Formats: sequence, structure tokens, C-alpha cells
Amino acid sequence: MRPPEGESARPLPSDPGRPLPASLGDALAWLDRHVNLEAIERGVAGRAALPTLDRVEGLVSAIGDPQDAYGVVHVTGTNGKGSTTRICSSLLASAGVSVGTYTSPHLERLNERMARNGEPIGDDELVEQLTSLAALEEFLVRRDAWPTPPTWFELVTTAAFRWFADVAVEAAVVEVGLGGRYDATNVADGAVAVVTNVDLDHTEILGSTREEIAAEKAGIVKAGSVLVLGERDPGVAGVVVAEAEAVGASEVLCRGVDFECVANGPAHGGRVLDIRTPGAAYDGLYLPLFGSHQGDNAAAALVAAEALLGTPLPEDVVAEAFAATVVPGRLEIVGRRPLVVLDGAHNRAGVDALHAALDDDFASPARIVAVVGCLRGRDPGELLAALRSDRLCAVVACAPPSPRALPASAVAEAASALGIESSRADGVDAALEMAVAKAGADDLVLVTGSLYVVGSARAAARRLGCVRP
Repeated sequence: MRPPEGESARPLPSDPGRPLPASLGDALAWLDRHVNLEAIERGVAGRAALPTLDRVEGLVSAIGDPQDAYGVVHVTGTNGKGSTTRICSSLLASAGVSVGTYTSPHLERLNERMARNGEPIGDDELVEQLTSLAALEEFLVRRDAWPTPPTWFELVTTAAFRWFADVAVEAAVVEVGLGGRYDATNVADGAVAVVTNVDLDHTEILGSTREEIAAEKAGIVKAGSVLVLGERDPGVAGVVVAEAEAVGASEVLCRGVDFECVANGPAHGGRVLDIRTPGAAYDGLYLPLFGSHQGDNAAAALVAAEALLGTPLPEDVVAEAFAATVVPGRLEIVGRRPLVVLDGAHNRAGVDALHAALDDDFASPARIVAVVGCLRGRDPGELLAALRSDRLCAVVACAPPSPRALPASAVAEAASALGIESSRADGVDAALEMAVAKAGADDLVLVTGSLYVVGSARAAARRLGCVRP
């Protein structure tokens, strides 16, 4: 794994002596002064550091290694890891386990990233966690115990691990932020490691081939852990299996050999699935998520839950868990007449899955008007071409609310080059309003290209009054 191109390994020093956060606003402002891709672009938090777990290991060690206080299911993959994380959490909760869930990124509020039994952390608890870490950081920096301050993501990850210990969860399902081997979440020794799939994404950091990226993701597999592997390509999967064998994983469970979603069909509001696991067969399960790819995610999540608990789950528990699963921003319906659908697809594999879902689950609307915004480093022409739908009649281009936003003009030009009617909007709110105005009552408005766009569109949909009750 390598740092993003053009970024050095020297974060700006911490600022000891600054008052500790006293409110949520103060806590978030303190957090935003630390290195992350957003802070780097704003010029307020130095440059990215070389890949290492030293800083986050120092943090968790200083507070007693809270990540060791509960069993961990650790989830990585190019696509599907967020959905798999949420489904697995729902399964464990339905089985009577108190479960923490750590996901990224958030769509609207930082609180979304950490939840207990499906409920996000409260503002007061979040302030308490961040304020405590601010005091710890100042102490360690003043003692010269730290060559470089921790990053934004390392601090948030540490806060989540400690909060889970504070509220005494029995298990945590933890989504990797980026890659695996050097991701801050990898200070946890996952009893179960899930690799959903491997595709080309973040190639400037993780590697230029699927095999290189697979090696990075395989880094979450630990000695004695169970590997749940969803990748089907034998060559790519072989990289992950070899790593698991090298570190001494206790078991390797592979899709197509040890588990499978054997039936996967559309139903009103979601999918109906038949799933086979190493210990059981589950038929006729209703999952209120769109897209056939969610059947694969559900199968991996179910196998992971069984592996953590050491037993198959009763079918009624699985049915209850699936029916209760919610995954915001992934083929999420937030309005009707016109139908407004949000999907955070931002790479080729994600858009391929989105395209398949549009044909399978949303086949009735005759026309699609898309709101599209992308971050720099994405090819909007490739993403729009991957949608390859004759129903896509217009694109309203906008810039995501991020310093890393690709200009709306680049998206509009890519749409025009493909022969798609295009227009530009000044922000996501305006883009959604324009798209709804362009669409007929029986059309579909699709918001995609970036989770930043999706998060902003969720809030805009509420303001425009098109969110379903």
C-alpha cells in the first residue's frame, strides 16, 4: 500500500494548548484539523502519512485496547462491504447479541458511523469520546511520545472501539475504511474476516492490479480467524486464500464451494433469497434491499454471523434480521411520483451492479433522469457509459460538496459526448430540484456518482418534501 500520489509523510504538528472541545461543534472542528483527504484539500491538516498502524496502535494501547473486549467481524471488499456489515449486524442483534456497528463513510452526520443495536451514538456520547481523545492526544504530543499526530480516521476508529467497550457490546461488526492491511480498523483481531469481492478501485493507493489489491484486503485475516471469501475469480481469490493459510486462519469458507445464494429474485420492495451455508439451508428469505448483488452480500453476512456464533441461526431469526435491515444510500427510495432513488455507486463495478438493478428492480419507469456528481480521479464518462441504458434521457451534473469534487462541467461534457442531454446545477439541492422538474410523474430520478452527492441529496429530498414517511 502506498500513500496517495504527491502527498508526503509529514502531517502538520498537533497544536497543544488549544482548549479542549466543549461542544459537538468544537469536537468536530478539532477532529477536522487532523489529516484526512478533506483536510488535506483545505490545507488545514498537513499531508497524508505513510501506511502504518503505529499511531492507532498507540492510541488504543493508551486506553486499554478496547477492541479486544468483544468479538469482531471485520469486513472489507471493493463493493458491498457496507451492506454486508449492516446485514451481519442485524443478524447478530436478532440472535440476541448486543452488537456495535462501525461503517464509513457517513452520509449526513458523523454519528452514523458508530451504532449500538442499530442506534447511532448520541451527540453527548460522541463529544465525550472525542474530548477524551483530544486530551489524550495533547498529553502524548507534549511528552514527545508521538512522532506524528493521529489521522482523522484513526481517531474516529478509536472512538468507536472505546464506545463499544463502554456500552459493553458483545460483538462488533467493523467495516474497513480503505484496503485492509494498513486500515486503522486492522488493530482489531477479527475472529471473522470477510472479503466481499476485489475490483479496481483506489488504484493510486492500493495497487494497479486486482491481485495487488487482493493482497491489501487479505491483510485483515489473522491467525485463528475464519475467512469468509466472496470473490469468485480463482486467481484473485487465490491471493486471499494464500494469505489466510500463511497467517494461520482456522478456516476458509469460499463462495460457490462452502456457501451460496442459490435463488435470488425480485419482490415488492426488495428480494427473495434462498441461501446455503456450511451449516444450514434457508429458503424464501425476504430482504428489503434492491439489486441482485445484495443476495451475495446477505449470504456472506449470514456465514460470518454463523462463524462468529459457532452455530447456524434459526430460520425465524434470520427472517427477522433480513426484514429489519436498512442500508441508507444504496438503491434507497426517498421519493415517489417521480420515483427518486439514491445509490452511492462510484466505481465501475458499483455502476455495473446499479445498472443490473435498474433493469431488474426498476424496470417499469420508461425514462431515467440522473443527478450525477463525481470526485476527482473518477471518470464520469466511464461511469455513465456503464449505466448503458436507453432509458437514461438526461443528466443533471453537479459538484459533490467536497474539496475533491470534479467540476460539474466535466460530468456534463461526458454526458454530452455520449449523446445524453445534459445540464449543470449549482449544487446538489438545485440539481435534484431540476431533475424532479424534468421528470414526469412516472419517471425515475436517479442520484449517483458519489456518496457525498447521495448524502447531500438525502437532506435535500427532505427539504423538497419528497422523502417517503
